[in-house]
Amino acid sequence: MKRSLMTASAVCALAFGLAACASMSKEGEVAPAAASAGQPADAQTRFPATAAGAAAFVSDAETRLADLSEEAARIQWTRATNITHDTMWLESRINAQYTELQVELANGAAAFNDVQVPADVRRKLNLLRLGIVLPAPNRPGAASELAELTTRLDSTYATGKFEYQGRQITLDDATILMAESRNPAETKALYEGWRTISPGMAADYARMVEIANEGSRELGFADTGAMWRAGYDMQPDAFAAETDRLWEQVKPFYENLHCYVRGRLNAKYGDAVQPDHGPIRADLLGNMWSQQWGNIYDVVAPTTGGESSYDLTDLLVSQNYDANRMVRTGEGFYTSLGIAPLPQTFWERSMITRPRDREVVCHASAWDLDNRDDIRIKMCTQVNGDDFYTVHHELGHNVYQRAYKDQPFLFKNGANDGFHEAIGDFVGLSALTPTYLNQIGLLQTVPGEEEDIPFLLKMALDKIAFLPFGLMVDRWRWDVFSGETSPAEYNDAWSADMLKYQGLVPPGPRPANAFDPGAKYHIPGNTPYTRYFLAHIYQFQFQRAACRMAGWTGPLHRCSVYGNEEVGQRFNAMLEMGQSRPWPEAMQAFTGETGNDASAVADYFAPLNRWLTEQNRGKDCGWEA
Repeated sequence: MKRSLMTASAVCALAFGLAACASMSKEGEVAPAAASAGQPADAQTRFPATAAGAAAFVSDAETRLADLSEEAARIQWTRATNITHDTMWLESRINAQYTELQVELANGAAAFNDVQVPADVRRKLNLLRLGIVLPAPNRPGAASELAELTTRLDSTYATGKFEYQGRQITLDDATILMAESRNPAETKALYEGWRTISPGMAADYARMVEIANEGSRELGFADTGAMWRAGYDMQPDAFAAETDRLWEQVKPFYENLHCYVRGRLNAKYGDAVQPDHGPIRADLLGNMWSQQWGNIYDVVAPTTGGESSYDLTDLLVSQNYDANRMVRTGEGFYTSLGIAPLPQTFWERSMITRPRDREVVCHASAWDLDNRDDIRIKMCTQVNGDDFYTVHHELGHNVYQRAYKDQPFLFKNGANDGFHEAIGDFVGLSALTPTYLNQIGLLQTVPGEEEDIPFLLKMALDKIAFLPFGLMVDRWRWDVFSGETSPAEYNDAWSADMLKYQGLVPPGPRPANAFDPGAKYHIPGNTPYTRYFLAHIYQFQFQRAACRMAGWTGPLHRCSVYGNEEVGQRFNAMLEMGQSRPWPEAMQAFTGETGNDASAVADYFAPLNRWLTEQNRGKDCGWEA
């Protein structure tokens, strides 16, 4: 039984992010800075508006950011692994200091907008302007207020509990119950119960948006959402259009999956719970946010023939895996490609299981604390198939972080934030194949093609079902930042986007004070989310290219590149580039392609899509938004 998949996990990298978990920075074309933005008078003297001045400014900025970033990361790690009043206080202070420095450097970089400089210097100047997830305005107290708001929002989420059947339960408890329950009254209670932790966030969130937008406008952007969209080596509006194009490529397959799953839910629960037409009731899908549906595979599995002969969780349990062995196995995949083992400090300093004696942020994340070798993961690992995948995913972040450690400070990052997520997801595609499970001794016999549909259906319930959610989170946020959605409309807009993109509705009317977005970590945690949508496209491009490189001639969904050092060499060459070049060049270094292409998704799932089409024949597919 699947339980609590959080594939959309966070990565904590220091390279000029907000000095907060998952603050991955970007580069792109940006609007001119506001007239008030620029270097302070002393900076203008030290760094004149010349090519030499720009180079000196960038060098100084990298030194200052590097000096502060390690202190910030260690404080953040301490708070994330031991949430107390004191650690929250410390993190608020260091986040404010780091944000103030970022604002100063971003404004300073704007002074060189019209100066002719070498390409690498220009790239670094742009990165300085785009490296703040939530920029504070350049006025006294703004950075401190913003830091207090973001720390409070994050900690409110991390410590959230609600009453269920007479006891207080955590999100960990609730996700397990949600995954296993087939009682619609229970899933409704769990869905609504977790969302009681977030209404108190709404005022803080609205104030945070005001401050961040003020800071973004000082940097020359229309709003914070526009600043986020500027980080993909293209204009913000062009990036939005590109994600729309990718969604249109995969939307028909999602609609096919939605139609099939809705029909099976109707067969199980009846018209009173889930009608056979229109949207799906969100709490019936086995996941607290309905972002992945693999937990209900038992409900939607093929009714005749083609049953899966194994369960990954059962395999792990039967072979006495524990959390550390799962992480060692994940490391083994990367070393099989010729990548160096993790340092000993990783094993000494990571948080691999949930401590029993303190509050922690359990959301899985990968950390780079010193921009060199102090890499770690933070997970509350359970022995199940979900976390087996998540371990491979998180280690992908760590491998990427170490690969670009010799780049200049401002290039110590992924080619774009979607790349950082896609690295581990690409490896995860191999890690879930029966081919790989057989290679590492977990599975004795690789099933034949008769099990392809069950395997692909399980994958689609997570990978394809995630795509509209991966898009809608930031679509909601972009409208919030732009002012199109007011604070009074926050929850109605969230529900409307669920219906538009996912074809889902809550299990019942939402309270007037509901703030359902706050019940998803990445909203109070302020992690841009389109990266996960992109990662779900990139990972299949990477998989198709790697399997071709390995000479694989079978179905793409059965390919494992475990043990292929030629793939590993090309893979590592892309990783070592970091953010030093525009992402299409990094894509080309590994795949030979220079653009986003969702056709690899279609290639991977083609047998399933044909099967779903047959299953849906004569059904009233789709929904009205």
